[in-house]
Amino acid sequence: MKVNPATSNDYDIVANHQFAEIRKDRETGQQVLFALKSFRKGEKISPLGAAFVSDKPSYLTVQTGNKTHIALHPYFLQYINHGCNPNCFFDTTRMEVTALRNIEEGEEFTFFYPSTEWNMASPFQCYCNQPGCLGLINGAAHIPEEILKRYKLSDFIKRKVHYRLRKLKRA
Repeated sequence: MKVNPATSNDYDIVANHQFAEIRKDRETGQQVLFALKSFRKGEKISPLGAAFVSDKPSYLTVQTGNKTHIALHPYFLQYINHGCNPNCFFDTTRMEVTALRNIEEGEEFTFFYPSTEWNMASPFQCYCNQPGCLGLINGAAHIPEEILKRYKLSDFIKRKVHYRLRKLKRA
């Protein structure tokens, strides 16, 4: 999946969901989820559920365990695209999406894909143009710990990083 945030404000509204709106960029065809209201840092944006569970990852699933990947419910959460400077977090322990910082009405929702993905099914080149953009996004397994420390990570990814560090110290 190539992630390239919409650069124009020329969108078609695809669907409206109480607090968020799916928009499709007329130029790129990319669908994006935008906030229809403001959220404060730490505020719950949405409950997070599983439409189905799979032992195999896909570009539309979120990893919750070694061989556990969930298709997002509500479905429109799948339109929260990656950003290296994310404004929301997918908490796969509490099963909710929360604001990492204040989010203004009309702002695009973004989350850091490696915060939930160890090895991604579909790595891609990031074009978020944010300071500190990581470029290739292929999962937390491929990112040094000093960079991962900048991000809020799911409990599953924290355990994987901890295990990797213990293994390295023994070597």
